This record gives sequence, structure tokens and C-alpha cells, in this order.
Amino acid sequence: MSDPLQHVRVEYDRWSKVYDIDGNPLQNIEGPAIAAALGDVRGLQVLDIGCGTGRHAIALARAGGHVTGIDFSDGMLAKARLKPGAELVQFVVHDLHHTWPFADGQFDRLVCGLVLEHVRDLNWFFAESLRVLRPGGRAVFSAMHPAVLLKGTQARYTDPDSGAVSCPGSLPHKMSDFIMAALRAGYEVTDLLEQAPDEAFAARVPRAAKYIGWPLLFVMTLDRPTHDVPRKCN
Repeated sequence: MSDPLQHVRVEYDRWSKVYDIDGNPLQNIEGPAIAAALGDVRGLQVLDIGCGTGRHAIALARAGGHVTGIDFSDGMLAKARLKPGAELVQFVVHDLHHTWPFADGQFDRLVCGLVLEHVRDLNWFFAESLRVLRPGGRAVFSAMHPAVLLKGTQARYTDPDSGAVSCPGSLPHKMSDFIMAALRAGYEVTDLLEQAPDEAFAARVPRAAKYIGWPLLFVMTLDRPTHDVPRKCN
């Protein structure tokens, strides 16, 4: 049986050439939701998990956060490093399926944008994120809404060299998979957002037109309790 995630790194290296300019509606609808959920980051240690071309990392650094961005795509990180403000961010090359190179409780805020569909073991992933978040810290995770799968959609892009539509590789996680993995790790869920584009948004981002009124983005805001409570295994 083939591994649906075996080409993710290669495909994101290719996608990096057009990632910021291909009119992806998810990236456009996600930014304001992430910023609102994270709140004021001035003076805080912030980790951008799967930072890609740095769309969140650089904005958070400009907002006064001490930001680290981690990703395994050399192509994406090369694009990030060329952007104004990139000098404010520490970028780390690492595969997120392996133990993250950070100390326990190192960060005050975590953000993870549009990565979860490329994660094999959600339970491990959320537990690892909790490990590097300080008690009392906050994490914000966004994902393509599982309902979009019903339209036959997954992460995809048009290769600028071949003109072919390519898919990096995704797993069909359900919303319950995300929520339960977060709870098992020890997070408290403080907010859930399901966002659909409207006609005004589609007028600005034409690729969103077929999703008007249909859930496109899912955002979870999670807090690590000040005193972790041992979880019971059923």
C-alpha cells in the first residue's frame, strides 16, 4: 500500500515557487482568524509549526514576538528567508514527524497553519506541541475543514513548470480526530471556529467562489492548563 505522504516534502518544494501568489482561498481566509486567536504576542516566545513561506512567522515577529519557524521544506524556507522581516525570525529545518528540537515549555504561543492534513499521528503531534508550550500558554491550529473533502478537495497547486495540477498528499482526518487528539494530549479547548467564504470574500479571491457558504477553514484555540491534570485512558 502506497504512503499518501511520501511526496509531501518534494511537492512543497515545488509549490514554494507560487505558494504566495496562486490565490489560494485558505491562506487568505486564515490570516485574520489566526491573528485574532493568538492575540497580543509582544515579548512572547512564539513557535510557528510548519511555517512554510513565513506568512505567520514574519507577521508575528513584526508584532513584537520572538519567533521561531520550523518546516522541512527547503524550498518554502528559502522563500521565507527572502522576505522583508525574515531577519527577525529564527528558521529551523526539521521534519515534524520526529521529536522537535526544542526544550519543554520553551514557548508562550504556538501557531500551526494548514499542516494537520499532512500529519500521520495526530495524538503524538498534539502531545509534542503541548510539551514545548509552557503551562498557561496558548496554541492555535488551523486546518482545511474536513467538510471540504466532501467536495473532493485537498491541498493542491498548479506546477509552474509543467502546468499540471499536483497534490502534495493528505490524510482524511475528521474534525473529531483533531479535537480528541488535542484533549488526549492535555489541552483545554477554548474556541472552535468554522469559517465559510461569503460573496464579498469570493469577489476578492475568485478561487473561493465554489465554496461560498460551505465550511472551508477550521481553527482550534487551545490552552495548556497552568497545572496539568493527568488524563485517564479509557
